[in-house]
Amino acid sequence: MKLSAHYNKASIIITISVLLVGGIIYFFTINKLGRHQLDRDLTEEITEVIDYVNLNGKLPTQVDFDEDQTVFIKTNQVNLPLRFFDTVYVNPKEKNPEAGRAVWGLISLKGQRYKVIITESRESTEDLIQVIGIITLILMVCLLVILFITNRYILNGLWKPFYETLGRLKAFNISDSQGLKLKHDKVDEFNDLNQVVDAMSSRVKNDYQHLKQFTENASHEMMTPLAVITTKLDTLIQDETLKPEQFDQINDIYSAASKLSRLNQSLLLLVKIENNLVDDAELLSLDGLLSQKIRQFSELAQSKDILVSEYIGEKNIVASKYLIDILLNNLFSNAIRHNNKHGQIIITLTGSKLVFQNTGSEKLLNDEILFERFQKGKKSDGTGLGLTIVKNICNLYHWEIVYSFENSFHTFEIRLDLD
Repeated sequence: MKLSAHYNKASIIITISVLLVGGIIYFFTINKLGRHQLDRDLTEEITEVIDYVNLNGKLPTQVDFDEDQTVFIKTNQVNLPLRFFDTVYVNPKEKNPEAGRAVWGLISLKGQRYKVIITESRESTEDLIQVIGIITLILMVCLLVILFITNRYILNGLWKPFYETLGRLKAFNISDSQGLKLKHDKVDEFNDLNQVVDAMSSRVKNDYQHLKQFTENASHEMMTPLAVITTKLDTLIQDETLKPEQFDQINDIYSAASKLSRLNQSLLLLVKIENNLVDDAELLSLDGLLSQKIRQFSELAQSKDILVSEYIGEKNIVASKYLIDILLNNLFSNAIRHNNKHGQIIITLTGSKLVFQNTGSEKLLNDEILFERFQKGKKSDGTGLGLTIVKNICNLYHWEIVYSFENSFHTFEIRLDLD
C-alpha cells in the first residue's frame, strides 16, 4: 500500500471517529438542552398556577391548549416535591399520542390538597433536534467528501515529486553515463531528499567505475601471465625427454592454470551480468539455439552413454545470444558432468518453460545454497560458478529457475514469461 493510501486511510478513520464521537456528544447535549428548556417552561407554568390559586382562592379552569394540558387531582399527600418526567401527550385536535414532558406539584386550597400535573408536547423540540441532527449529518458527509477529494488529488499532487524521484531511482543504471537529473521542487524536504540521493548516486557511480576499471585491469593482467604459463606448459608437455613423474606434475600445473583461467573468465562474466553490462539483446529463436546445442553436446553425451530425449516446441525470446549460449552450455555441462554412466537427460521446451532433467545422485541437493557461488560436489572439477551464472542470467531477464528432485531425476526448470 502506498504512503498516500496509508495517510488517507488514517486521516479518514480518525476524522470519522472524531465526527462520530462528536456527533453523539452533540446529539445528547442538544437533547439535554431541549429537555432542560421544557423543564423551565413547565416550572413557569406550575408557578403561574400556584400564584393564581393563592391570588384568587380558587382553582383555575382546566385549560387544554395545543401545547400543554393541566390536570388537578385531589390527594391526601402532605408533601409532594416537584418532579419532572416523560409521558405521553395526546393532541386534543388530532387525537394522536405524542412524546410529552410533564411536571407534578402540590397546591393547597381551603384545606384541600391538589396534585397538579402539567403536560407539554415534546414534538417541536424533537423536530428541532432532528433538523439539527440532519444538518450535522449532511455537514459530516460533506466534510468527508471534501477530505477524500483533498487527499486524493491535492495531497497526491504534493507527493508527485517524491514519486518522480522514486521512478528515476528505479530506472537508474549504474553503468549509464548520465546522472539522475532530479528536479528542483518548492518543498524543502523533497529538495533535501534529492540532494542526498544525487550525492549518493554520484558516489556509487564513482565507486562502480573504479571497481569496473580494477576488475577489467585485474582480469587482463591475470590473463596475460596465465596465457604465458599455458603456452610454456604446452611446450614442456611436448618434450619427449620428460620423465613420467615430471609429465604428471606439469600436467597438474596445466590443469590448475586452465581452471584459474576459467575461474577468472567466470567471475568477470558474473560482474558483467550483475551490472547489466551485456546489452546486446535481440529476438532469438530459443528452440533453434537449443537444437543446435543438443547437436554440439551429443558426442560428449555419447561418451558417457547418456540417452538424450528432447521435446522442443517453438519459443522466441528477447535476450543476448551470448548469454543464452552460456546459459545452455552450463545447463548441458551440469546435466552431463553430474550424470551417471548409461544415464538419461530429458530436455523440454514449451511456451512458458525450459526444463532440464538428468539422472545422477540419488539424493536431493540443498536448493538453499545450490545457486550460491563456489558450491559444487566433492568430486567436481568445475569452478562452482556454473549454476550461479545460470541463476544471474535468469534474474537479468526476470525468469525464475527452480530445482526439484523426483523419480531419480534432478530437474532444473526455468519459468519464462513471468510478466
